Amino acid sequence: MPRLTALALAFSSLAIAQMPADFDARVKAIMARPEYRHSRFGMEFYSLDQGKVLYALHPQELFIPASTTKLVTVGSALELLGPDFQFHTRVYRAGPIEGDTLHGDLVLVASGDPDLSNRIQPDGTLAFENEDHTYDGFSAAKPVPGDPLIVLRQLAAQVLAAGVKHIEGHVRVDASLFPEGKRELGTHTAISPMVINDNVVDVTVTPSREGDAPILTISPLTRYVAIRNEVKTVAAGGETVLKWNHDTQNADGTHSVTLSGTIPITSKPRLRAYRVPSPSRFAEMAFAQVLATAGIRIGGRDMPVDRVYTSENQLAEHVSPPLREETKVILKVSQNLHASMLPYIVGAVLDKEKLDKQKDDAEEAGFRREAEVLKKADLDLSGAAQSDGAGGAALFAPDFMVQYLLHLTRQPFFPDFLKGLPILGKDGTLFDIQKDSPAAGHVFAKTGTFGADNALSGGGVVTAKGLAGFIDTKDGHRLVFAAYINFVPFAEMNEDSTQKVGQALGEIAAAAASAEF
Repeated sequence: MPRLTALALAFSSLAIAQMPADFDARVKAIMARPEYRHSRFGMEFYSLDQGKVLYALHPQELFIPASTTKLVTVGSALELLGPDFQFHTRVYRAGPIEGDTLHGDLVLVASGDPDLSNRIQPDGTLAFENEDHTYDGFSAAKPVPGDPLIVLRQLAAQVLAAGVKHIEGHVRVDASLFPEGKRELGTHTAISPMVINDNVVDVTVTPSREGDAPILTISPLTRYVAIRNEVKTVAAGGETVLKWNHDTQNADGTHSVTLSGTIPITSKPRLRAYRVPSPSRFAEMAFAQVLATAGIRIGGRDMPVDRVYTSENQLAEHVSPPLREETKVILKVSQNLHASMLPYIVGAVLDKEKLDKQKDDAEEAGFRREAEVLKKADLDLSGAAQSDGAGGAALFAPDFMVQYLLHLTRQPFFPDFLKGLPILGKDGTLFDIQKDSPAAGHVFAKTGTFGADNALSGGGVVTAKGLAGFIDTKDGHRLVFAAYINFVPFAEMNEDSTQKVGQALGEIAAAAASAEF
């Protein structure tokens, strides 16, 4: 039977307060603000030193957690796969090599590695921007600097070093590890075991002369997508409106799409991400392109299928940084695609033989594995619901999230997990939250944001804002906490709307950090 917490026995939805009185007063003052008159608050603060709950409000009620869900997804993956787990992306020949000619196809086999991009640094760490490029609707969003096809170029160099200068067949991608095409629920990027540049093409829009089309900088530039520029540079004070239209798939799998809208002449360059519909076809074209650039000719003949993935037939391999490093990318910037892939990866890796025999679903298998971990930890699953890895379809009670985080503190990989969390006022999705507060640098927590349009008002609703993780107080205590605000309506829905609710949760965390025990 799942453990009944002392908290659950003591109360259901009433607030308890063993935190200092000024903390309770600050929380009540935030909840009393006019913008929250229709909203729901839920939170719990637990002292690791004292081994008890110090403050709670509606701790057993379910809240929309948004991307704080990634805490459970990532923690479970670390527990199931181990922090040292690495992806091995390999290239095989599907045919014999005679002289410098491969009589067959060259096959890139997808391993589920989410970082076939320019994130990998010389020291083996993974780089990130505080506003990830997949969140292109935000004004500060930008890609990691560098060549997004660098890993493909390294693989191409290995193929050339193996003596291949002519491929008689085609360049293929084997993406059979798990099905591709489903869109993750946050940024709607296509899920696939093959991921090049997070499965997006970055388009930076730079205004030119008023009335003229702006300059488009496209990265990576491949023949997979042709972009028609119908954006117009407008006068200062105009709106930035950039939209994708008329996406057409051509017979060869390439796409033609139009970017339309306006950008003011005084605007800074703005990013728009084109989300590739078929990541495997995108990778095939990108890989063929870099192979040709490396001096390898591709004949494109249809050859007999001979795909035997043995060490003898392997021509190239890329080994990823360990999973502990990927943790940082998912949690720091709330990378939806990477998080959404994790249940698929867990299922495909740990239940491969079962999936092959039963044609089972890798994502479902991954969630079964996660549920086993949670049950083994004696957590009460009635306080949790999850159907995707990133938080687009989930519900959690504050007490469940706190109890799960407590479970993580007892795991050997916890230091790696903690390093992956955004830091209040310093980096990741918390880089601009309470950055002038004394608490900056002392709160390590995952954010979450979910919103919806409101056709009645023309505005929207911040459906969910969440913050969960750890607080080091000014007198040396460590708190585990989860705090949620659901359903905050705004007459106008924009970056400021979500920022305002995020700052409120930051205020609550900062108040806890400054409390004296």
